[in-house]
Amino acid sequence: MAAEGGHGAQTSGEYIQHHLTNLQVCKIESGEWVWNHCAGNFWTINVDTMGWSIFLGLIFVWLFGRAAKKSSSGKPTKFQALVEIVVEFVDGSVKDTFHGKSRVIAPLGLTIFVWVFLMNFMDLIPVDWIPLLAGKVGIPYMKVVPSTDVNITFGMSIAVFFLIIFYTIKNKGVKGFIGELTLHPIAPPTRGAGLIAAPLIIAFNFLLESVALLAKPISLSLRLFGNMFAGELIFILIALLGVYQLPLHFGWALFHLLIVTLQAFIFMMLTIVYLSLASESH
Repeated sequence: MAAEGGHGAQTSGEYIQHHLTNLQVCKIESGEWVWNHCAGNFWTINVDTMGWSIFLGLIFVWLFGRAAKKSSSGKPTKFQALVEIVVEFVDGSVKDTFHGKSRVIAPLGLTIFVWVFLMNFMDLIPVDWIPLLAGKVGIPYMKVVPSTDVNITFGMSIAVFFLIIFYTIKNKGVKGFIGELTLHPIAPPTRGAGLIAAPLIIAFNFLLESVALLAKPISLSLRLFGNMFAGELIFILIALLGVYQLPLHFGWALFHLLIVTLQAFIFMMLTIVYLSLASESH
């Protein structure tokens, strides 16, 4: 079946595959850099994902910086009021959730929430608009929703993972960090005949706690990626209907707006919770 709505002679499968393909560049064995022939190459860069994520990050910095510079206590603008609502919401969430002391957590939470929201929000742009414009200037592929790329979500979650380790060691020391991995949840015996089983208990604790620690960034990244990728795929399937897509598109877009916001909030809150656990003493 040929795709409708100006998709040319592409079949439905080709249309879906095209919209799910990143613009890629990689270095091959000969030392040359090639475009879009990177299957199986570990050092592949998804140029569209990187470009849009950096662009949206700069948009966030510019918008909030501009609001801060032009803020007024007398008669604030509507945009300033919106920024203040977002900042107060994030600040309240941090105060209610983070039980340690850090001047970094609130700005980090704000950055995560707004940046992830902007990346997710790109999913509400009709799926053909930007790829069609890119095609007219010779760019064959263009994915515009960075959070549908597992590399981006894993990159952010790995950063959170390193922050968890940093705050754990900072607040509990290296000894405390190792103790959390080896002495919980089963306390090894410290005297008597039970000492024989202590190494096995410590090894079991280490295995269990290591899995729990690694599960945090994995679940964090896959939750965001899975929800956004599914939403993008539904938009692509709706677009196959051509001009008949409009009622479904707007209906799904209204519902997806909730998902876009909720996923940004969940990513922020889980990050704060994980860092709070890393800062607390048991």
